[in-house]
Amino acid sequence: MSLRYLTAGETHGPQLTAIIEGLPSNLQLDFEELNFQLQRRQKGHGRGRRMQIEKDTAKIVGGVRHGRTTGAPVAIVVENNDWKHWTSVMNIEPIEGGEEAKRRVHRPRPGHADLNGGLKYNLKDLRNVLERSSARETAARVAVGAVARQLLAAFGIKVAGQVIRIGSVVAPPNDLSADELARLTEESPVRVVDKETERQMMELIDQTKADGDSIGGVVECIVEGVPVGLGSHVQWDRKLDGRIAQAVVSINAFKGCEIGIGFEAGALRGSQVHDEIMYEQGRGFYRATNRLGGFEGGMTNGMPIVVRGVMKPIPTLYKPLRSVDIDTKEPFTAQVERSDACAVPAASVVMEHVVAWEVAKAFLEKFGGDSMEEIRANYDNYLAQVERY
Repeated sequence: MSLRYLTAGETHGPQLTAIIEGLPSNLQLDFEELNFQLQRRQKGHGRGRRMQIEKDTAKIVGGVRHGRTTGAPVAIVVENNDWKHWTSVMNIEPIEGGEEAKRRVHRPRPGHADLNGGLKYNLKDLRNVLERSSARETAARVAVGAVARQLLAAFGIKVAGQVIRIGSVVAPPNDLSADELARLTEESPVRVVDKETERQMMELIDQTKADGDSIGGVVECIVEGVPVGLGSHVQWDRKLDGRIAQAVVSINAFKGCEIGIGFEAGALRGSQVHDEIMYEQGRGFYRATNRLGGFEGGMTNGMPIVVRGVMKPIPTLYKPLRSVDIDTKEPFTAQVERSDACAVPAASVVMEHVVAWEVAKAFLEKFGGDSMEEIRANYDNYLAQVERY
């Protein structure tokens, strides 16, 4: 069975729920590590007051016994602490008091799902759209990605991320290992390694917030220790780089993805793009460079996976944009529902986990079994086969 998950819940509802199906038995879970990843998502210079309310922790309520998966679906709950302020508005039972009590939204916000969702689902209260389309849902995706991350770690595969651009400020490139990158970026409020870049980014975020505006950026994820051969060239939907790209642009406010040097390849000659193949006794085949970001033909080639995603500025502004009231059809300024000036550092954490999920899914498709022991045997046998090639 393929690894898959579903999430449910609203931004101001009682909780977010995720169910993971397809995990093997006997995967030992570190609950502190799981919650550490959730807390990383809440950090970052430029976040709004919601992050002062929520202290995300995950409760596993199914599929795990005595610290190990059983092979059954794993159910995870992340409670919303802000629910206590919304119990009437978000009650599943009918309530009285009209639109004011329900806090009905009828002024769609530009850049959000409000109007499209209202038209598609024939909803006259746009709160029914924004509550689910909110980026709060990414807390559940980080939770399931954190489980996938632990599966990968059991086989020596490491995931790290960094912010490489906020607005006009670009971080200088580095070639740090995943471990070093994770350590250094965790010390930065904007998840960068270079301290001068950090200062400039924070100043830009502060100025943008003072102007009543918002700002986006570019984030990067690196996956080390990936074996050759994850994904496949034989069908379009089995190409792992394509699946990763789809997962990245599914993150709220993400508008693009690139692998390796990405769009830069369009301005270069082939000799400046493709990675030459080398061979060394004891090491086997490898690439002289990694411009293609660890992929050829939709398959991993043994080099680190390098993925970048671009996040647009958050569309809800202190200085609202123009919109049209769905009731009167008259122009209004859009309603304000949240107040992050910049969520790029948090988005970097989210991207790490959606990428980790896709890599773990492809890993289990390649080496799958019902238990960690069976997967380990399959994995070791494959590595021996590759070494003999």
